[in-house]
Order: sequence, then structure tokens, then C-alpha cells
Amino acid sequence: MANIKSQKKRNLTNAKAAERNKAVRSELKTRVKNANKAAGTEESGELFVLAQKRLDKAAAKGVIHKNAAARRKSRLAKKLAAS
Repeated sequence: MANIKSQKKRNLTNAKAAERNKAVRSELKTRVKNANKAAGTEESGELFVLAQKRLDKAAAKGVIHKNAAARRKSRLAKKLAAS
């Protein structure tokens, strides 16, 4: 346990940020999973757009790295194009 006041405060803010990031990651996984499942169906386009938007937002917030977001979008687009 920290004894320094600033570190105690930092621990609280880190916990809040971790909770926010956890929610963003969870939604991100759900959107990508839904887009993957819908590959080859008529609603795959709109689900891909939603997943792409969430990936971009997560990268902008710093939850995931921008190159990781680009890689995931690329793989998702490649999968949808193949079906």
C-alpha cells in the first residue's frame, strides 16, 4: 500500500481508467465478433462499419494502439471481402 498521498490518488485514478478501458475493450470485442459472424450475410456491411468505428474510437482514446486498430480493421475487411 502506498504511503505517499499523490500515489494514493494516482491509484484511484488508475482504477477509474482501467474500468473505463475494460468497458471499451469489451464492447470492441463484441462488435468485432458480430461482424465476423455476419460475414457473407446482407447485414455484414453495417456491422463492419460499426466495428470499424469502435476500433477507431478505441485507438483515439488510447485504449489500443493505432496500428493494432489498423491491423484488426484490415483483417476484418479481408474476411468480409473473401465471403
